[in-house]
Amino acid sequence: MILRTSAILCLVLGHLVLVGSSAGQTVEGAALQEALLKQAEKCPKTEWQPMLRHLAGLHGRNVFPPLDHLKHPYESIGSSYQGGRVFGHIDLAHERLDTLKALPAHVRDQTRNELAAQQKDGLIPGVVTFDANGKASFKTDKGFAPLWVVPAEDYVRLTGDKVLLAEALGALIKQIGWFERGRAAPGGGFYYLDVIQKTWESGMDEGIRYDERPAEISASVDATAHVYMLYEHAARWCKVLAKPQSPWEERSKALRQFIQTELWDAQTGFFYDRWTVREPSKRHLAFEGMWPVVTGAATPEQARRVIDEHLLNAKEFFTPHPISTVAVNDSKFELRMWRGPAWNCMTYWAARGCFRYDRKDAAAKLLQAALDTTAADFGRTGKLWEYYHPQLGAAQELARKAKGRKLPYDDYIGHNPLFAMVALWTECSAGQAP
Repeated sequence: MILRTSAILCLVLGHLVLVGSSAGQTVEGAALQEALLKQAEKCPKTEWQPMLRHLAGLHGRNVFPPLDHLKHPYESIGSSYQGGRVFGHIDLAHERLDTLKALPAHVRDQTRNELAAQQKDGLIPGVVTFDANGKASFKTDKGFAPLWVVPAEDYVRLTGDKVLLAEALGALIKQIGWFERGRAAPGGGFYYLDVIQKTWESGMDEGIRYDERPAEISASVDATAHVYMLYEHAARWCKVLAKPQSPWEERSKALRQFIQTELWDAQTGFFYDRWTVREPSKRHLAFEGMWPVVTGAATPEQARRVIDEHLLNAKEFFTPHPISTVAVNDSKFELRMWRGPAWNCMTYWAARGCFRYDRKDAAAKLLQAALDTTAADFGRTGKLWEYYHPQLGAAQELARKAKGRKLPYDDYIGHNPLFAMVALWTECSAGQAP
């Protein structure tokens, strides 16, 4: 491959890296950057191209040689996050979605890297860090939102790679077992550990839904929708691979019915955790109520109400930079992470949900607003932020956690799938099927 800049090749830990243009950049990182730069030039809105070129560079500079159980070059969440070289979590799903069209092989390798650490009990580790000697460490008793199945399936649809699909199906079935054994809620549905302790297994650190926890373990709307997504993917993958009759289709139907009846409030037209859905005084409009729409568990009428009455409601989630993670008219809204600020990755998921229910108009509105405001902010700051001010203020006005770092990280890759957002916006605007 011809690179844009001259470089000297050398070996680091037995792997090729480039020296000259971007210090220590791997060959794989340079190839990814080059492919993304080409994709950026094709962006139909020229005002979005500068931030895409910047993001291409971030992707390229954050691909590192293999370490420990990671047998392929791996992409980190971003150099600004906890010193860089942090791998995994939902961030990795967004990075794969973002790079799929540019370099499918990168998505394949990151999927294999993620699944390589799956435990015998089925748990797939979330945040993976490395010490000075390259030794990996991660939580062995805490999971995370299993969004990895979406980019894995998107990759297989694009490439037809059934070898990876077979690997992914084996890992998926083991992960389903882990959820069923360890995260099944009494009375139905599933939960994340956030219900009983501040481990933030959902990834929504210090989110408003857990300010008051239930007296007993109860189903979480996000965890339940995510397990439904696992069942649905397992059923579909078994059919693609011509596997014998599996239980996943029946389990997905039963869980979908549970979500549609037990987690839905017809009065407000929104989904909630089971411990609050029947108690109006405890209900709050947190964006996690959109997950049944994203995963396809909602009925068409439920999806319509979530989209029209909430996601596109300027008094709730459709802020100038959408989507607000808590409705702006909710009493718990504040400019602190997961309690109000806008995350581009969650706008993307909301748009996928809209697309799923044939609401390309809604998806295009959400994506264009987020991309326009992100581009404008990049023009002012030259940065891509972990999350954004929903009312177009500066990132420095936003808080992070109650303790520790107080501001959002800058040049954060894992929550900015801008290439994927542009691709979906283009498909919606052109009226083409993905």
